Amino acid sequence: MTRLTGLVAALLVTLLPVSALAGEGATQGARLDLTSSPFGVAALVIFVLAYLLVVFEEGIHMRKSKPVMLAAGLIWALIGIAYMGSDKQQLVAEAAQHNMLEYGELFLFLFVAITYVNSMNERGVFTALREWLINQGFGYRKLFWITGVLAFFLSPLIDNLTTSLVLGAVVLAVGANNPKFVALACINVVVAANAGGAFSPFGDITTLMVWQKNKLEFFEFFAIFIPSVINYLVPAALMSLAVPNETPAPNPVRVGMKPGAKVVISLFVLTIVTAVSFRNFLSLPPALGMMTGLGYLAIFSYLFKLWVWRKRPGSEEDIILDAFRVMERVEWDTLLFFFGVIFAVGGLGVIGYLAMMSQALYVEMGPTIANTLIGILSAIVDNIPLMFAVLTMNPAMSDGQWLLITLTAGVGGSLLSVGSAAGVALMGLARGQYTFFSHLKWVWAIALGYFASIAGHLWLNAALFK
Repeated sequence: MTRLTGLVAALLVTLLPVSALAGEGATQGARLDLTSSPFGVAALVIFVLAYLLVVFEEGIHMRKSKPVMLAAGLIWALIGIAYMGSDKQQLVAEAAQHNMLEYGELFLFLFVAITYVNSMNERGVFTALREWLINQGFGYRKLFWITGVLAFFLSPLIDNLTTSLVLGAVVLAVGANNPKFVALACINVVVAANAGGAFSPFGDITTLMVWQKNKLEFFEFFAIFIPSVINYLVPAALMSLAVPNETPAPNPVRVGMKPGAKVVISLFVLTIVTAVSFRNFLSLPPALGMMTGLGYLAIFSYLFKLWVWRKRPGSEEDIILDAFRVMERVEWDTLLFFFGVIFAVGGLGVIGYLAMMSQALYVEMGPTIANTLIGILSAIVDNIPLMFAVLTMNPAMSDGQWLLITLTAGVGGSLLSVGSAAGVALMGLARGQYTFFSHLKWVWAIALGYFASIAGHLWLNAALFK
């Protein structure tokens, strides 16, 4: 689709009589088919242009939420105009309300999770972990495996982005004088964080979306634990052979956690248990359980403040845990980006493009090939809009196939450094040492892990594909 075509389509939108166009598709099912109309073409062009701005976020210094929020509004405005004069206008309002509910649940869940991660960071939990690892006197190869394994098991709890930043800081600290180790260890952390996030509903936004959509039960995700391990171990074993067999100098700095840190960690675990219990036992949205967990943190911060003032009058301000101050540091750009993605992709679904995509992928190619290709595509296009598109298409698939798309969408981004939030974050953190091309050098090993994990899932969980 060229820029000129988009401009022509946008011009036609303003000239064609909308009631005539709406009436033309009124007999084509529950919704109008707008895929070949000027409205649909214009919406598609808007989405592509907005996503290009997201891709070049680092170069143009425009936060990714801005173009997708605008694109979402314009796409839905075009849909609303196309349905004016049609007796199906109410369907648009219902579709928008459905997307609002989707976003609302995701927003509340992520808001609480990010608040807890920020609280643990503010209490010095991650800094203490980093300094402990630095001062253990481990060699580079041992640190390579320790940071990778930690990334794999931390990611299911605190998400792959936070995990990569925490352990990326460890890698940079211990490998300050060894750029080869930094590059290899950063690749290892990215692959491990993405693989670890794939088998947990909390490990990645895509797994969370699948769980909240009721496609899989909480404990079903653990069926892809071993495939996720395979996805990590294959490239890690190959890359470890190139890690320098040396020992870095220890760092004499000692940093401890602030008072209340262990309680915050415990409350975070309790919050996850609450969210799972709300869903599994009470049939209530897990986001409601997460908000209950936010109440745990808010009450604790109040009681902790009273304890500090009573036990330590005149204490430094940084000892006090202020839950609302922590909430202010939530990454709003990320949360608003999800709003734009959900509504923009949802709008393309209302227009009819996702039905076309579903036919081409899941009917003509078959779900196994389709899910594998979507995973590879997630190395180029963000996995969040891809997963939301699949969920919106809602192809008829077995639990085994839903686990497959969960696996591939979660780990496919590891193929390129720009394919996941973890990789992009580490490129910024280890600028000049971990680069697109240093990651690309090992894409063959990562691809071996990708296809080996798919083969492992198809073999180990064959019963789930029936």
